[in-house]
Amino acid sequence: MKNFLNKFLMPFIGFAMLASMAATGIHNATGWDAGGVFAVMTIAAIAVAVLGVQREHGVVRMGVEVEIWANYIIERLWKDNQFLNHVFSDDDKVLAGKIVHIPQPGSKPEVVKNRASFPATAIRRTDTDIVYALDEYTTDPTHIQDAEKVHLSYDKIDSIYGDHAGQLAEDVAGDAIYKWLVDLPTGATNVIRTTGGNTSEDVLDGATGTRKVMLWNELKTGKKLFDKQNIPANDRFALLTANMSDQLFTSLSSTQYRDFSQYANAETGVIGRLFGFNIMQRSDVAAFTAALAVKPVGADGDTTDQEASLLWHKNAVTRALGEVKFFENPDRAEYYGDVYSALLRFGGRRRRADNLGIAAIVQANGA
Repeated sequence: MKNFLNKFLMPFIGFAMLASMAATGIHNATGWDAGGVFAVMTIAAIAVAVLGVQREHGVVRMGVEVEIWANYIIERLWKDNQFLNHVFSDDDKVLAGKIVHIPQPGSKPEVVKNRASFPATAIRRTDTDIVYALDEYTTDPTHIQDAEKVHLSYDKIDSIYGDHAGQLAEDVAGDAIYKWLVDLPTGATNVIRTTGGNTSEDVLDGATGTRKVMLWNELKTGKKLFDKQNIPANDRFALLTANMSDQLFTSLSSTQYRDFSQYANAETGVIGRLFGFNIMQRSDVAAFTAALAVKPVGADGDTTDQEASLLWHKNAVTRALGEVKFFENPDRAEYYGDVYSALLRFGGRRRRADNLGIAAIVQANGA
């Protein structure tokens, strides 16, 4: 009903008012019947509108599906991956929907206490640019038969295209995590190893042997790490895998769990807070090799792989959403129906050259 009011009824009322005034003006100038002039203008406007309407499978479709489905993909990206709302956004710096350009100021001036030597030496500030391209993600085309039954409703879109849009959102978000962690130094500044007891169950698919479970101590170590790096206490986040989240809960005392859970907020995706970290959960976050290198999304598993979770400050990592397109090919004879696909451009990176404000909690091998 709301779409009908916005797209048809309200524009028609506006047109009627303008057409009525125009008809009155023409009548005063020419003496022509105002009602007849109004009728002619209305018929002409309707004819133009009808020419823009596609008739597919005997059903009138107004060509708004592309916009609705593209918006749906964006909504799913944020809804299914709420952690992306808690990082720095470069959306406003995307050029032509495909590349991010960020001017970077040069080095800050030195401060001298009780300066005794004059004149002071003027140092020219040299500014640089950070440029990174957005990757292109596309879905395999979706074939829908009996397209005349597809109405413009959120529920119908969700039921037909939900799996594809959901997978697109999952892969894009997973790749964003990979971009934040790729080439991260492997020292204690950026990698925290688990210290709990041995488990042979909570390991990655294809991995063998045992791994140490995560304890609340790992978050305490992360707090100390960020404190030493002078990372602001606000806007610290932790994205835990389902396994590590369960292990963390198990390690908490009753008092710790009560304090932890009081910060749960379904709207923001935060399930609790501990040691200053707003904790979120994802079925999987990242996989590391035995050499502590993060693996790309979809990479084959190895027996020595180690599951990992993520710690970050909101201003330590960034993401950028570029163009989102939905493609529609109706009445394809070889498919006896319609074919749809989607394209999304997305990118991200660590914001600091010193790699501070981001760390990975990585499983250690069991004893």
